[in-house]
Amino acid sequence: MKLRYLKSIIPAVSLALMLGMTSCADELNIKPIDPSVDLDFSQDEVFAKLYATMGLTGQEGPAGSGDVAGIDEGTSAFYRLIFTANEYPSDEVICSWSDAGISELNFMSWGSSHGQLEGLYGRLNYDVTLCNHFLEQTEGLTDDKTVRQRAEARFIRALNYYYLMDLFGNVPFTEVVSTELPEQIKRADLFKYLETELLDMESDMYESREAPFGRADKVATWFLLSRMYLNAEVYTGTARWSDAVTYSKKVLDSSYGLCSNYAHLFMADNDQNADAMKEIILPIRQDGANIRSYGGSLYVIAATHTDGMTSWGTSEGWGGVRARKALVQKFFPNDNPPMNGVETDMVAAADDDRALFFAGDDRKLEISDPSIFKEGLSISKWSNVRSDGKASKDPQWTDTDIPFFRLGEAYLNYAEALVRSGDTSTKALDALNELRLRANTSKLATVNLDIILDERARELYAEAIRRTDLIRYGYFTSNKYMWDWKGGQTAGTSVSSIYNLFPIPASDLNANKNLVQNSGY
Repeated sequence: MKLRYLKSIIPAVSLALMLGMTSCADELNIKPIDPSVDLDFSQDEVFAKLYATMGLTGQEGPAGSGDVAGIDEGTSAFYRLIFTANEYPSDEVICSWSDAGISELNFMSWGSSHGQLEGLYGRLNYDVTLCNHFLEQTEGLTDDKTVRQRAEARFIRALNYYYLMDLFGNVPFTEVVSTELPEQIKRADLFKYLETELLDMESDMYESREAPFGRADKVATWFLLSRMYLNAEVYTGTARWSDAVTYSKKVLDSSYGLCSNYAHLFMADNDQNADAMKEIILPIRQDGANIRSYGGSLYVIAATHTDGMTSWGTSEGWGGVRARKALVQKFFPNDNPPMNGVETDMVAAADDDRALFFAGDDRKLEISDPSIFKEGLSISKWSNVRSDGKASKDPQWTDTDIPFFRLGEAYLNYAEALVRSGDTSTKALDALNELRLRANTSKLATVNLDIILDERARELYAEAIRRTDLIRYGYFTSNKYMWDWKGGQTAGTSVSSIYNLFPIPASDLNANKNLVQNSGY
């Protein structure tokens, strides 16, 4: 099989950056490609493309010849799609844009023809296909470089299958590139497959922190396993709390460490600031000069910022995404944030470095109408400003890498798994207080599951994971926990449990008769 991968307009240095290399493209043997012809397999180019699927959207930088058909290329990005699916329906953010499908995500009322969910499904399956092709073409090669590349390709495939499992449940599954329509795999069986894959590839991955920045190492496999084990009861019906403890602890015992300054994790030089880099287990690489996308860090920075806010380092300020009141209440339980306050006012009033909100310019805490951009505090957690005060590379495109896997989450996974497994020692409390010490806030005196969930919000808000947490707690669709505009009601309402899964897109059901729709759609 022959595939078109790259067009000559993509700078070779972009691919080098995706591989964690910043030297010339000659190191990768990347040459300009004529887009009008099919190509024989080129191992390093295709391997680079596997990582590029996480940070780019197509063949021509930010726009042009997108990877995923049927969706605006800017919205087809791996991270943007995962963010919108996991954040918009949650208690953390709400989006004011009138684009088709946004309100359905805000209010949990989507159907099987939802364009962005179809794009998300398509993106993940496209990425799996590229990984399958790479692994087919390199099968049987035993040189050290290929063995490691194959392990990383299996990891990227597992990562995409993990999101298919988490978001869509029973999905089409294949390890080959074929014209045969794939069969549907049960969610629990996919979990077992992923567990086996991650455990098997581990020995061929880089040791902890020995990979070039931007590539996965053994700790990334442990991190993904800790997430999977934490949610195993949702995916398989059987809890795996002790395994979640084990693999979270393996991550914590690795050579990664907490960044001393929380805000630096989300700034433009987080790929050069050694303190930030030591916490980031797996970044999605971004670079204002060479890795440009409307769906990476530019999206989350521009979507949360608008005129009147403290400088955020890019000319883009779309302003549609703001905090729901429920998120702000995690820092201000008495509904008393300093209205008209800037970030420093918020941090001081919350006594927590993570309270990175903006209430100036007549913002309102309460959201009476989600279409009004100034209702709901703005989130200023992400920025394209450098911690060292230097200028970023481009006035529009962002340098900020996405800290996709970071050590802070492992502390929370560890604490929750300990509590759920019945551990009555102080280890869970100590893990939470490590994060709170970093945030310069007071220590907790006690711990329970709801305290941990609130701490997860304070630590991980706007990082594309909240929906998964709420489902694990049984809170996402039920009447056990309400937040503003849940289910489309001002004070919140429960919705059908069918929304704990997204539907298999109707277009794929029509194309592949091997597939059965998720219940209720």
